Amino acid sequence: MSTLSQEQVAAFRLLHTDVVDAVSAAVQGKRSVVELTVTCLFAGGHVLLEDVPGTGKTTLARSIAAALGGTSRRIQFTPDLLPADITGTAVFEPGTGEITFRPGPVFTHVLLADEINRAAAKTQSALLEVMAERTVTVDGIGHRVPDPFLVIATQNPIDLDGTYRLPEAQLDRFLARVSLGYPDAEHEIEVLRPGSEAGVVEHVREVTTPARVAELTVALRGVHVADPLLAYVRAIGAATRQEERLRLGASTRALRGLIAAAQTFAASQGRHYVVPSDVQRLAEPVLAHRLIPTRDAVLAGEDTAAIVAEVVQGVEAPRPVPA
Repeated sequence: MSTLSQEQVAAFRLLHTDVVDAVSAAVQGKRSVVELTVTCLFAGGHVLLEDVPGTGKTTLARSIAAALGGTSRRIQFTPDLLPADITGTAVFEPGTGEITFRPGPVFTHVLLADEINRAAAKTQSALLEVMAERTVTVDGIGHRVPDPFLVIATQNPIDLDGTYRLPEAQLDRFLARVSLGYPDAEHEIEVLRPGSEAGVVEHVREVTTPARVAELTVALRGVHVADPLLAYVRAIGAATRQEERLRLGASTRALRGLIAAAQTFAASQGRHYVVPSDVQRLAEPVLAHRLIPTRDAVLAGEDTAAIVAEVVQGVEAPRPVPA
């Protein structure tokens, strides 16, 4: 993979800013969350949103799809939802006598999986192959989902009645976990103002195309990551595996995701190389949801995000080495 030129990085930085600006017009007061979600989009990852109802999760998903000129679908996860309701199914056509594939809602650019923890484990797992392989297999035949493909899955951290805990294998498929939260006073007043465009997806500007996003997702792998930086990320992962308060540390997939996110973030800042501060900024949203604390840590009220921050602080960072 060739290193990106400074001209390519400059063009991506402008596009990244345009997408964030367009989405932020509808999702007001949450620019940092929008930036992280757009970074996940260009890094080829998926996002887990943990938030209470009514904070703009659906608006965020639809606004991103509108900004990139793509499609968006929503699945409301319920206990009676079946895997075929997500991926699609083979259907017999009486008129022709043929069996054809009827695509499910995953065949879209941005998929909002609303309250994913309300569906049974079998249904939750139906997303795994699609999230990882971007392919749905029915009757031994693979069907490719559109590119780019971003899953934004939501969980309500307050209402736990009738929910099913997401298994570690599925949590590990999400590149980042974020929370929108309530807007600050200034932006909430603007949202409440009659006639405000906040939350109006129809007014979101289309600033790029799905094909351009897919092209950049591949090109961004050329953002330079020096060997000392790779060793730094690996050291962070090793430290989580040795941390006494954790019974499950960061996987290799998690560390690869951290590097991919850091590459995208570096390019969004106008750099064609990754520096330690990129890794440090993204470590908590990329790693925290994948870690499992020990029982003693849970009883002590330890938070995995805080543990990640401590681990990163305790690992010596290398000096930046530009490409």
